Formats: sequence, C-alpha cells, structure tokens
Amino acid sequence: MLILKSRQELTDFVQSIRAKRLTIGFVPTMGALHEGHLFLIKKAIEENQYTLCSIFVNPTQFNNSADLEKYPRTEETDIKKLESAGCDAVYLPKVEDMYPSGFENDPIDLGGLDSVMEGAFRPGHFQGMATVVKRLLLQTQPTKAYFGEKDFQQLQIIRQMVRNEKLPVEIIGVPIVREESGLAMSSRNMRLSPEFKERSVFIYHTLLKAKELSSQLSPQQIISEVEKIYSNSDFKLEYFTIAEEKTLQTHDKFEENSRYRAFVAAFAGEIRLIDNIQIR
Repeated sequence: MLILKSRQELTDFVQSIRAKRLTIGFVPTMGALHEGHLFLIKKAIEENQYTLCSIFVNPTQFNNSADLEKYPRTEETDIKKLESAGCDAVYLPKVEDMYPSGFENDPIDLGGLDSVMEGAFRPGHFQGMATVVKRLLLQTQPTKAYFGEKDFQQLQIIRQMVRNEKLPVEIIGVPIVREESGLAMSSRNMRLSPEFKERSVFIYHTLLKAKELSSQLSPQQIISEVEKIYSNSDFKLEYFTIAEEKTLQTHDKFEENSRYRAFVAAFAGEIRLIDNIQIR
C-alpha cells in the first residue's frame, strides 16, 4: 500500500491512474478506524479498480476545542488495518495541504440542511466538514466516494454540496455497521467506559422502539414517548427527532411516498454518541 504524505505525491498517484482511465474509489476518514470504516473500504474495492483512503482530523469541523484534542489518533494502527483490508493507497495530508491560506471555510450553500439536528447543536461543524470534503474530492478526483449512513445528515449535505458544486463524483451511502450488541460503530466508542460501552445499546433500542411506534403514533407523539424513556435513564438526551430523509425536515404526520428516519444524539457519561435508523 502506498503512503502518500504530500499533495504532490497524491497528485502523481491520481494522475497515473487517470492516465490509464481506471476508476478510483475514495473513502475519506478522520482515522481511529473501525470495522465500519473497513466496510466502506471493502465496498470501494468491490466497485473500483483502485481504492484510496485519506486520514485527516479536520480542525474546522470541531466547535469544541477539547473534543478536537481528545479525538483519538491511531495512525500507525490505521495504516496496518488499511493494508490488511487491501486498500491501494492512503493519503495523509498536512494541515497546509487542506488549508494553505489559513482556517477559512469555502462559501458553500448547504441548502439549509446544516441548520437542523447536528447543525443546531454544533455551529459551523458542517461548513468545516463540507469545505474539507470538497477539497479532498478535488484533490483525489475519485470516480466514487463512500460515506457511512451513521452520519446520515452529513451524507445528505455532501450529496447537496456535490450537486451544487457540480463535482464529477458519485456519492455512495453505505449502511451503518453495528457491534454485536447493536451499538453503532464509532471512533468515539474507544472513549466509552467499559460500563457505558456495554449499556450504550440503549440508544439503538430507543430507535427500534420509535420504529415500532411509527405504525400507531404521529412523529411528535413518538418523540414524546422516547423523551420519557430517556428521562428515566442514565443517558442525557441532546435531541431525538424524526425527519424526512431528503429534506431532513420534520412533519406533523407521516406522508405517503416519503421516507422517514429517527435521529438521536445522547451522552453516555461524557461521550456524545449519535445514531439513526429508517422507521418508515
């Protein structure tokens, strides 16, 4: 596996593949790789002739500096995992490769998708994310890029950004990979205490409960029921909402011919976890 440590090395790699008219599958990550990331790599390998991963902890999408400092960095282990998975190359950009003129975000119209849920609680997060993803896509020039549905709002925003910016790449959403318990795999799970690691499946169970209730209750009634469940738990609920998948907007009732997802953000001790499932 090639380890590309500069933008020039990346450019040389991409141009050599493009010259042969071969396809590139790209998986951008912030490292601390787990089975969910490796599933994205597997999909990219299946669907493309070359697979490229990037590892870059993007400072502009952290609205909490302490969260940025604590984000797990496991580059050596990550590289070994990528090699074992059969990835062809990994790009390890420096900050100046992504932000040559300082930490300024590109003016990207996200169509209001960034104002709800995660956007409401993490101001500036999605502008920072969209900026770095756009720059990575321009630098790597992939045929297809792969993103997990655990960050479903992020996935929809990236799709919107790619349409608006007319970037020549196909965005592929990949289903959430869960641990045996049902807990959604996340780099943040590394920071959970053993007690909370075992009990955090509670979050997934509340989503399954919402799905069960969706045949009988309105979205707001389901939200109220789930909020009651959290109020009697050790988990601090930041938000629980039900939104239409394309627009991420909430509705008073479930409309026919629309798809709905339940979204949750909750704290397991000090660790903030998010999850979602399609319920209708």
